[in-house]
Amino acid sequence: MKTTFCKVLAVVMCLLMVAACFVGCGEKKETYIIGLSGPLTGGAAVYGTAVKNAAQMAVDEINAAGGLDGVKFELLALDDQHDASKVSTNYADMVAKGMIVSLGCVTTNPCLEFANLSSEDNIFFLTPSASGNDVVKKDNAYQMCFADGNQGKVAADYVNTLGLDKIGIFYKSDDSYSKGIFDQFKANLNSSIATVEAVFTDANQTDFTAQIDTLKECEFIFMPIYYTPASIFMTQAKGKVADNATYYGCDGFDGIESADGFDITAIPQKVSMLSHFNSKATDGKAAEFIKKYTEKFGADTLNQFGAAAYDCVYALYNAMKEAKEAGKDINPNMSAEELCTILKEKFNGGFTFSGATGDNIKWQSTGYVDKVAIAYVIKEANA
Repeated sequence: MKTTFCKVLAVVMCLLMVAACFVGCGEKKETYIIGLSGPLTGGAAVYGTAVKNAAQMAVDEINAAGGLDGVKFELLALDDQHDASKVSTNYADMVAKGMIVSLGCVTTNPCLEFANLSSEDNIFFLTPSASGNDVVKKDNAYQMCFADGNQGKVAADYVNTLGLDKIGIFYKSDDSYSKGIFDQFKANLNSSIATVEAVFTDANQTDFTAQIDTLKECEFIFMPIYYTPASIFMTQAKGKVADNATYYGCDGFDGIESADGFDITAIPQKVSMLSHFNSKATDGKAAEFIKKYTEKFGADTLNQFGAAAYDCVYALYNAMKEAKEAGKDINPNMSAEELCTILKEKFNGGFTFSGATGDNIKWQSTGYVDKVAIAYVIKEANA
């Protein structure tokens, strides 16, 4: 009996020691870790690089100013190459390393996967640039950028003021970004404006002769696509589309002047885009951001994706700061789910933010952002 008791006691003591080890060895977090998955390599790297650079710049500034009551922030940015299949691995890695809040993903399709994963864990994310309507379908998801549908509506509102009888539209019909904008654009375009439409589906297409022939008589061409196919179209359209025509895109045009092998100065037409950021601003918060960003990283990756990421980090910081000042217990060792609940209360409760991409920015409970859009001219028509 004594032997049995001793064995039992030994087992109990062993278990207590193991438990004590887990408690004692539990590593406390000393920073608020912000996760980000984006294309840091590949064809969309200009977007991911801008987001990473600007987000890190914001983190560095906040930390230099003392962080949140002395606790610093840390950016954890991983490469997904604009490939949704890589997101689950990135997400698991970020969770394992202590991600407590996130910027989600840079582009839409990867961010849809991120939204599904983060919803299960209730991790709050504010994406700077994943504009798909469904990105914010889950209640932990918010956008700093305009949603595709909203871009389509705002673009149509602008075109409706131009007094045009006919416009061309060039879009990628199997892409959620392009088709989402196109659908809302058509739904909100005045019925008196006739449209000539040209589509493509091959992401690697490099010959747009047929589409150019369809649109060559149009003096205004709306292009809700990314800048790589847009730059190819514009180059091949020289001498076919009228020199006094206007190309008008959405946020996918951002960075087009830096596209590989593309000389925008050789394009005779006016190139413009819907935006929430003026990269040529000379005053205000946008100008402050431009000065700091270009001094640190140069102008090659200066775009609205980066400006929105900069604003995302500061918006998260400001929301956390306000909640903490209101009595919420916010600390780096709280669960991501606890912080998510607090941030949802803030963003759904009239929280406002002013930054490089706009003043008095607010959010709907749907996760969509409310801010003013501008028609930004990338390049005027050649004289």
